[in-house]
Amino acid sequence: MSTGSTTGESGGGNEQSTPTLPTAAVEDYAKAIYSLTGWGPETASTNDLAARLGVKAGSVSAMIKKLDDAGLVERVPYHGVRLTADGTRVALAVLRRHRLLELFLAEVLDVPWERIHDEAEVLEHALSEDLTELISTKLGDPSFDPHGDPIPTRELSLEETATETLATMAPGERGTFVRVSDSNPDMLAYLSDCGISVGDSFEMVERQPFDGPVSIRVEGRTHVLGLTLAEAMRVVPAD
Repeated sequence: MSTGSTTGESGGGNEQSTPTLPTAAVEDYAKAIYSLTGWGPETASTNDLAARLGVKAGSVSAMIKKLDDAGLVERVPYHGVRLTADGTRVALAVLRRHRLLELFLAEVLDVPWERIHDEAEVLEHALSEDLTELISTKLGDPSFDPHGDPIPTRELSLEETATETLATMAPGERGTFVRVSDSNPDMLAYLSDCGISVGDSFEMVERQPFDGPVSIRVEGRTHVLGLTLAEAMRVVPAD
């Protein structure tokens, strides 16, 4: 988002204040609301936001009021909040910076994929629009980050591809591993140790009953994955 210029002559009464850029807290809330409403319900509750951001519910309520006053969210009584069009643009802008940073850290600096999320969380608020576009150009204007998450375009549009979780696959079914949650670095480190990467093809070998682990075969090797990890891995089934 860009700042506007002040209009009116000095000393006149028609001066307009210059819009300010979103603060890091505003960007964090917009991104959290977008994440919570992108895959699930249309609204994000106060408790869900508090859990996602690691803050108290009272702090969430105070920030929601500020976001509402700024026209970035709308409150739905007894349900929570959702982003307005302006709020969505704030969320997509910070997601674009974050995911480009993740790819830059992984491909240019060889940072392990279990570390890039936390590093990008720190850097995303300080990255200028010009530097963001330089990074995008350097990387060839990519469409996905290392975890398989789509990168918003320069115009801040985002197209989500239909996927399902690995945990829903039945034995004998095949597919391609296309995306994984980056919320747990230990899971990413485990996948890395197994040699499993986004883009790998797999076959579901076995599913243990009563929420037990699943077994998949990737490039001739069989791996046993816990249900929590299988639910965090998104796949596209083979035709």
